[in-house]
Amino acid sequence: MNEVQIDLAHAVALASIDDEDHHAVQDLLDSEDPALRAEFLAEAQETRDVLAALAAVTAVQPPAALRGRLLTAIAAEQPPVAS
Repeated sequence: MNEVQIDLAHAVALASIDDEDHHAVQDLLDSEDPALRAEFLAEAQETRDVLAALAAVTAVQPPAALRGRLLTAIAAEQPPVAS
């Protein structure tokens, strides 16, 4: 795979592709080269796996007061209930 294809695989893993990239990915997946297609899919999956592992390792518990602050903010945004 070339660098552009690797970048596309990373964009797919991040779910951050635009229409132009989506067409490039579809062309790559429709390619008659099964090795290229398999390598692309493996790169995207490996990237997803690395991102999931990173998220698990760096996850922290939110502050206890955050839930209350969020619920208060949401309630303040609610339109009044019609009687």
